[in-house]
Amino acid sequence: MERGHPEASRRMLRRIRGTDDIGEEYADLVAAREISKQVQHLWRNILMRKYRAQLTMAVLIPFFQQVSGINVINFYAPVLFETLGFKGDASLLSSVMTGGVLVLGSMVSMFTVDRLGRRKLFLQGGAQMLVSQIAVGTLIAVRFGTSGVGEMPRGYAAAVVLFICVYVAGFVWSWGALGWLVPSEIFPLEIRSAGQSITVSVNMLFTFVIAQAFLTMLCHLKFGLFYFFAGWVVIMTAFVALFLPETKNVPMEEMVHVWKGHWFWSRFIGDADDVHTGK
Repeated sequence: MERGHPEASRRMLRRIRGTDDIGEEYADLVAAREISKQVQHLWRNILMRKYRAQLTMAVLIPFFQQVSGINVINFYAPVLFETLGFKGDASLLSSVMTGGVLVLGSMVSMFTVDRLGRRKLFLQGGAQMLVSQIAVGTLIAVRFGTSGVGEMPRGYAAAVVLFICVYVAGFVWSWGALGWLVPSEIFPLEIRSAGQSITVSVNMLFTFVIAQAFLTMLCHLKFGLFYFFAGWVVIMTAFVALFLPETKNVPMEEMVHVWKGHWFWSRFIGDADDVHTGK
């Protein structure tokens, strides 16, 4: 539609919905597009009070995604596993295992996100990540204490890999997938490009920060590093429970009604007629 192909966009919408009865939704999309073309101050508009919920999600969701600790596994899996007592090829094999879990977990998310909803996956994945990180931290604490020196028996090592894989699985079908999906569907068209830019920028910024800080944190915190990330998982899961409404099966042009019905964000939004007028 944005590229001037109305018939192609109608065909695509029919294919997505599985029905020819798309007239009303298509008309809503056309109207939203016309409104978005009239917007002149994109970055100033996203700071308006009525978009406070979307702006908050654009910043906090990618921030929480990174402080969950997932890139500790993604970037430094061989280093981490060698530190935990694995040797040579074993550490590389362990990182390959976690990569396989990422692929399988992504498939789970694809088939369940529109059935279970976003909130359920966020909350279930958060609980799974929390338990796994506490378990890994405790196993390392019992074996090494604060010295961080020694060999890890095969049984301990297998348990650590198991819980790390459980953690990765919980992340990938919750914050891994939904950390990109939810921001992409909550912005109205008139601020969509600005909102997505903020989401990606925050994500990349904290990817860099965590990557730079991890090795120093591991040296100083040792097993406490996993408790540190577990604490953030508690905060981000509580945030979802309190402040993120369910967006499953809600068309973009009707998303404002989701925010208007929320116990907290409704105070920032006036009448529905004001949403596209800038009042």
